[in-house]
Amino acid sequence: MAYSAARFPRAAFGGGALAGVVAAAGFGSLPILLAAGYLGLSAVSYLMYRADKAAARASRRRTPETSLHLVDMLGGWPGALVAQQQFRHKTAKQPFQTLFWLTVILNLAAAGWLVWP
Repeated sequence: MAYSAARFPRAAFGGGALAGVVAAAGFGSLPILLAAGYLGLSAVSYLMYRADKAAARASRRRTPETSLHLVDMLGGWPGALVAQQQFRHKTAKQPFQTLFWLTVILNLAAAGWLVWP
């Protein structure tokens, strides 16, 4: 059986990333301010995905994908992963997912650059 992208354990990966951020900050490997940024932006991203899914169901005005990607690139991607799985939102739209994973890579590269001695 082929492993589909829609079955990727997004919530576990996002939750694990946040746990890693908290642990790294606790051990002094990651600045507290950066960890707080990941936690805060993840909460914002989660709420944005939840609101967008609700808007889609109610045929209301949607959150622009560029806004979702911006918050994800700034550090909200762990919360986005949790929301994508919980709300089954934006998981099958391949162009969105391609750009989403690019924002994750860019964010991790920037964070690595910031904390690398």
